[in-house]
Amino acid sequence: MLVLAHISDLHLDGSARATGRAELVRDRLWELPGRVDALLVTGDIADHGTESEYEEAARILGLRDGTAPLPVLTCPGNHDSRAPYRKALLGRPAADGPVNGVHVFDGGAVLMCDSSVPGSDEGELDEETYGWIESALDELDGDRPVLLAFHHPPTAVHHPLPDSYQLRHPERLAALLGRRPEIAGLITGHAHTPAATVFAGRPLVVGPGVTWTLRLPWEGERIADRDAPVGLAYHVLDDGGRLTSHFRTVR
Repeated sequence: MLVLAHISDLHLDGSARATGRAELVRDRLWELPGRVDALLVTGDIADHGTESEYEEAARILGLRDGTAPLPVLTCPGNHDSRAPYRKALLGRPAADGPVNGVHVFDGGAVLMCDSSVPGSDEGELDEETYGWIESALDELDGDRPVLLAFHHPPTAVHHPLPDSYQLRHPERLAALLGRRPEIAGLITGHAHTPAATVFAGRPLVVGPGVTWTLRLPWEGERIADRDAPVGLAYHVLDDGGRLTSHFRTVR
């Protein structure tokens, strides 16, 4: 069994508000009394994609000083910038190609995929990333369930704002899922609202936003609920490859 915590859309911008909300959910996760295998952070970690924002994210998430009590797995979103992300968040040489990573656990594997498109709010898994996904799956044990995590949902969440900036060419992702039964589900962010649906026959779970929560059209005209408590999710991938998700708030 694989147990994952999940946060998204921190939008760190140097403000006390953004820092405080990120530290609030960090403290809750760091103080958990039970075992969690990893923390997924599905993009829009920075608000402007600057090195200083990633330096703050690295500090909050314990990525550079080893203070995190569990592995912290990240992927970029549309507000992120690949070169400073690599340099200041991950401590790697700056480069502009997609930032992808595979992480293997006893209970499954997680592929953190880069759906960002430099200069665009829309998302896309590009040719390089699809080739990397195929190679990574080929190298894994075919009996091991796999989760794909990236920023942009590949289908509508029924709000005009995030639905305007979805993942491009979702049919290509659907074709991949059709060929790859080991993929047990999809984990995304971007929409700033906890949501669960199905895409191409697999569970699709959208994590809540740390910085603010999206108000749905029937909840009123104001789009961003900046007073909503910070949200997080827990995903459980059982030995049969079944994905179960739980949602929590932190005040």
